[in-house]
Amino acid sequence: MSILVNKNSKVIVQGITGGEGAFHSQQMIDYGSNIVAGVTPGKGGSFILEQNIPVFNSVEEAQSNTNANVSIIFVPPAFASEAIIEASEANIELIVCITEGVPINDMAIAMKVLEKNKTRLIGPNCPGIISVDECKLGIMPGFICKKGTIGVVSKSGTLTYEAIGQLASVGLGQTTAVGIGGDPIIGTTMKEILELFEKDQETEGVVMIGEIGGQMENEAALWAKKNMTKPLVGFIAGQTAPPGRRMGHAGAIVSGGDDTAEAKMQIMKESGIEVCESVADIGEKMKKSLETI
Repeated sequence: MSILVNKNSKVIVQGITGGEGAFHSQQMIDYGSNIVAGVTPGKGGSFILEQNIPVFNSVEEAQSNTNANVSIIFVPPAFASEAIIEASEANIELIVCITEGVPINDMAIAMKVLEKNKTRLIGPNCPGIISVDECKLGIMPGFICKKGTIGVVSKSGTLTYEAIGQLASVGLGQTTAVGIGGDPIIGTTMKEILELFEKDQETEGVVMIGEIGGQMENEAALWAKKNMTKPLVGFIAGQTAPPGRRMGHAGAIVSGGDDTAEAKMQIMKESGIEVCESVADIGEKMKKSLETI
């Protein structure tokens, strides 16, 4: 099994006629993702990607013609929140927003709509999702993945790829890898992804990669302490960051409290999570954790 997306997911791409949208849509199709339509206002009635994918003017029109249940967004930051809201109002169940630099105020408005409609959002400013050998949504390189039993959730795109590589180096494949994004306001939290992996019968262990700033990793760790039955390996990026300095993502700002790397790592350890000092240790730590079950 997998979480969030699989080979049966029907996907529309908002912004499919743009350079990034078209390029990554082809990559997703080549991986096996079931892209059924694209959306670009003003270009409805046309076709793209070797004339195989129909383009509609709105998400509502695309959804009603294809029964799509997933949308991925490749639109400029100024229009991203509107695209999220449009997809949610069209009864799309899962939205993945790749766009970086979405204004915080815009996201705050979009979140209210998502909550009202009970729509799940991954992102923004994220690499997307891969359910290995089933569906790829976003910009993750599919070739690095190997089908297996380990789930991955991460704030960092680059470290997601590194974690997958480390797992593969010790012979461990993945069920689903999820890059949730590192902005101050994102749609789905680490705790929520852990809940999905805990319920997934094929996922036997989970890698969680966080970073400095905020409380998301701490909340996930405390939830895992009480509820997680599967081995959990963790890593926190930004271990040398000074207080008050932003490192990488817009949400990665430490105040000097329990949002530092050291504090988060300690909370994770106290919650029974195997914590890695280096991302290079992820594969070996997970392998040993599985052997002790």
